Amino acid sequence: MSTKVLALLEKYEERILGQSTNLRLLLSAILAGGHVLLEGVPGTGKTATVRTLANLLGGQFNRIQFTPDLLPSDITGSVIYNVKEGSFETLKGPIFTNILLADEINRTPAKTQAALLEAMEERQVTIQGTTYPLADVFFVVATQNPIEFEGTYPLPEAQQDRFLFKLMIDFPTFEEEKDVLKNVIENNFKSTAVEPVLDIEEFLKARQEIEQVTVNDSVLEYIMQIVRRTRETEAIRFGASTRAAISIGKAAQAWAYLDGRDYVTPDDVKMVAKPSLRHRIQLAPHVELEGGFVDQVIEELVGSVPVPR
Repeated sequence: MSTKVLALLEKYEERILGQSTNLRLLLSAILAGGHVLLEGVPGTGKTATVRTLANLLGGQFNRIQFTPDLLPSDITGSVIYNVKEGSFETLKGPIFTNILLADEINRTPAKTQAALLEAMEERQVTIQGTTYPLADVFFVVATQNPIEFEGTYPLPEAQQDRFLFKLMIDFPTFEEEKDVLKNVIENNFKSTAVEPVLDIEEFLKARQEIEQVTVNDSVLEYIMQIVRRTRETEAIRFGASTRAAISIGKAAQAWAYLDGRDYVTPDDVKMVAKPSLRHRIQLAPHVELEGGFVDQVIEELVGSVPVPR
């Protein structure tokens, strides 16, 4: 692994306390070229987590607050008539960035949510019939609040499938939360600047190194058995797609890279399986009625698949 990527991870864990696994998964996602859906109650540092990553990468960061009256053009941009020049000109929207925080994405209707689809999948944006490519590093992190349902619009399954991971941001431990409070008080409520650890070009080189991480046939079969098992078990109404298998494979490569290895192990697959699957499957009605949880079902399912030796 690149020493600068390791330094970035160490700095990241110093700045954001109590979320070590989620920070590694976030970094794995952007290294794998995917996007992340973050779910957590307000005040758990979701915005700070994403902004800090952008600063450490030296990349451009934009944040969009999703609201019911937000229009697709507020995200992608629009064409206006310049009276002074006597011509039309394109105003690019906040989606033209390196890291985009789509805050409370489930607060806007499906038409506006769909404005992200082309960008997330094809890395391009179409404005009034003209297509514009996005940056080489383009990473969407969308947040949603699990405890407020009034005035929200659940993400369609097709859009959820575009996210590599769904991460759950929980409260830190007592000691970790005390350290956060102490740091804020001692800094007089002022956040200190975060200096970049590497630049975009160096980050792209790390991505190329990840592509060289080996995934042997036995591990590929292990991934496919897990994904296909989601389609066969009675506990799951709708199983995971082929894109889910691809996501697990790419994420496992990135996780192995962050662990300093040039090969993927079954443990890497286990590590990324839950965040890769929890938003891509739907539990059967009888499991939901019995109080079953998605994470619990995934754990049991992964545990039932024989581990390759």
